[in-house]
Amino acid sequence: MTEVLQAERSRTDSGKPLPPFAFGGVGAVSALAALALLASIGRYGFFGDELYFISAGRRLALSYADQGPLLPAIARVMDVLAPDSLVALRLPAVLITVAAVVVTAQIAREFGGTRGAQVLAAAAYATSPFLLVQGDQLATNTIDTALWVVISWLVIRWVRTRRDGLLLAAALVTALDMQVKWLIPFFWIAIAVGVAVYGPRELLRRPVLWWGAGIVALTTAPSLIWQAAHEWPQLRLGGVVAAEQATIGGRYLWLPLALAAAGLLGTLLLCYGVWTLFRAESWRPYRFLGLLPLVLVVVFVATNGRPYYAAGCYGALIAVGAVRWTENWGRSRRIITVPLVALSTVLAVFMLPLRPESEIAPVDTQAQAGLEIAVYGRFGWSELAAETAAAYRALPEQERATAVVVADSYWQASALDVYRTAYGLPAIYSPNRGFGYFGTPPDDATTVLWVGNAEADVRAHCAEVTSIGRVDARLGFPGVTRDVTLWRCAQPRVPWSQAWPEMLRLN
Repeated sequence: MTEVLQAERSRTDSGKPLPPFAFGGVGAVSALAALALLASIGRYGFFGDELYFISAGRRLALSYADQGPLLPAIARVMDVLAPDSLVALRLPAVLITVAAVVVTAQIAREFGGTRGAQVLAAAAYATSPFLLVQGDQLATNTIDTALWVVISWLVIRWVRTRRDGLLLAAALVTALDMQVKWLIPFFWIAIAVGVAVYGPRELLRRPVLWWGAGIVALTTAPSLIWQAAHEWPQLRLGGVVAAEQATIGGRYLWLPLALAAAGLLGTLLLCYGVWTLFRAESWRPYRFLGLLPLVLVVVFVATNGRPYYAAGCYGALIAVGAVRWTENWGRSRRIITVPLVALSTVLAVFMLPLRPESEIAPVDTQAQAGLEIAVYGRFGWSELAAETAAAYRALPEQERATAVVVADSYWQASALDVYRTAYGLPAIYSPNRGFGYFGTPPDDATTVLWVGNAEADVRAHCAEVTSIGRVDARLGFPGVTRDVTLWRCAQPRVPWSQAWPEMLRLN
């Protein structure tokens, strides 16, 4: 009991040293997480979005229609250092995911958590089917989620120490995160609501907080200017996501899916953490964190956001739950915790892409593939490039001189763009997502090799349409690399420079 009271008093006592950091236990958990990810990052092929990041990285810009410039910049660096390397491209995702595991343990330490609490928090993060497994590929949510964890740690540490340099550091990380995606403002809004209700209201009066907000605004300005010049596509994409979520009952499934993403142990500690923040008097200085997930749930359910949008706040809440759980560390809790950790670990490993390709069954519909998009979104790219190249070579020689490729999907366009030189393809275009802003087909392209779409859709743009090929990769994504028709599209009805603005679409 004395140890519990001492831990409670130390939560906001800046003059009292923190408990020792559990280097051995947290290091072991982090090492195992890294090994699991390293064992999986070389499997299968590039995910469709990863090919898009590579393609975008070859066209560096201040912003993009569907994201900030950081992911393309990372992809560009890795593409230059190790071209066509799956492992190299994904290493940054592995590193930042493992770093988030360590920071989650550090948050538990900030709360006065013992070595056991720190290891438990790290284990919960590392066995989450979402928080860990997303680290096996380069993705915006991988980077965004980890940066949320870092910002949470800096804010929590400020509450304990009142060192304003931490708020400046949080602003700098926020500025970086704004170059990934625009979700982090919702985190700060939720923090402001929680602080206004429960305190410490002093946070909102700190000048450095608002200076930091100015830094974020200044560093985001170039992206905002780009977005304004292109009619705010990144904001319009939010409407596209909302429409997609609405078709699958997003509002009703949001909370169950969001909790499932945390895993068994993670969900237990997360919920226990929120309960602790509202019910335990010793946690009053951090009670504002209890409103954080509630505000985010309201916002993302109301806007039909994706269930993983709020996952960045899990690290802090898991840490609260882990500290409270181990403060009352009796035999019964030990008995419960061991199988929970073991089962959570098994589920996390099961979610990793480790199955042999021969054991993966093909699917025939996008709905089926969507249930395992992280698997089927990694197959069929070489088949797509090979069949497209064969169809291109089948065109009459005089048409090949000015022909270009137009792909229905930005995944298709990105794959063909990345493999363009290897397969001898002409310039690649697509009106889909951010790829549509990479350029317009030249008006002298009177023949287009069209990848995908129904014949009626292609005829809307060309007077002469014939089927000249087909892509049907066994494990491909239907409509992208499986059951895809290649069309010869000749005699454009209007010049591409006039048609293209109306063809652009974010869905």
